[in-house]
Amino acid sequence: MQIEPNKIKFKKYRFLVLLILIVLVFPIFLLLYTMYDNRSYALISMIFVILSMIPFFMKYELKKPRAREWIPLAVMAALASVGRVVFAPIPFFKPTSAIIIITASVFGAEAGFLTGAISALASNLFFGQGPWTPWQMFSWGIIGFLSGYLIKKNIINNEIKLYIFGGFTGFIFGWIMNLWTATGYIHEFSWNTFFSLYISSFFPDLIHSISTIIFLKILYNPWRAKLNRVKLKFGLVD
Repeated sequence: MQIEPNKIKFKKYRFLVLLILIVLVFPIFLLLYTMYDNRSYALISMIFVILSMIPFFMKYELKKPRAREWIPLAVMAALASVGRVVFAPIPFFKPTSAIIIITASVFGAEAGFLTGAISALASNLFFGQGPWTPWQMFSWGIIGFLSGYLIKKNIINNEIKLYIFGGFTGFIFGWIMNLWTATGYIHEFSWNTFFSLYISSFFPDLIHSISTIIFLKILYNPWRAKLNRVKLKFGLVD
């Protein structure tokens, strides 16, 4: 069956909107709010969720998605959040990134970003909301976006590449969070302090990476198969 040219064009616009949000809009929001008003994290978190929904709604050509379209993402975001809470006693060891990667591999980059952002916001209801919340939303959102894009484009097309990418996501998350620490937590910025942050975060990030690989090894194939069946059965949008 041929895809209509207008739909292909709309799909490109949808991806472009998400790319602009990730590369330009979200970073500007984060840096401005972090440097000038750290207390507005609740407002920024809500703005992030709303903006993250725009590319997702564009999948439906801006029509309101049916309830069944939301359920898989809501379930996966809940699982990612609960997984983070359950493994809280083991520092930095969490299944959250793996679950976000699995979700994005089935439902695409837009859904991956949204799932990542909501997972951070929801799990912080347990860990505590704060100036770090929007940064965590962005960090896990980026992981969801990259996962969906690389898997859908068949760049990640085997288990070895999947585990390499999964391992790298622990550092992606840590490196972005280091930017928050450098700009919003440390009162006097210096390059020595900035670089020392990245050195000191190596082992926590490594644990995060290892845990992501472990959970991908355990969960990726069975969970992805189940999500694909759900997607096929209910005719969910790709």
